[in-house]
Amino acid sequence: MRAEFTAIIEVAPEGGYWARCPEIPGANGQGETIVEAKNNLKEAIELIFEDRRADMLRGLPKDAIQEKVLIG
Repeated sequence: MRAEFTAIIEVAPEGGYWARCPEIPGANGQGETIVEAKNNLKEAIELIFEDRRADMLRGLPKDAIQEKVLIG
């Protein structure tokens, strides 16, 4: 899956950087560098989507139709 999200990056008071994504509640990352913070944010977004998908699929009946939806 390919998608674009916004990374809001701020200097952390204790050093390093915080990154968060306004489009995905709960998605945040931190790192000593901006690149590290963005990479950690990316991993957090991926984990959130994997968890949400797995949670949704657990309750589906066997005859449910699954198709791809393209956005953009």
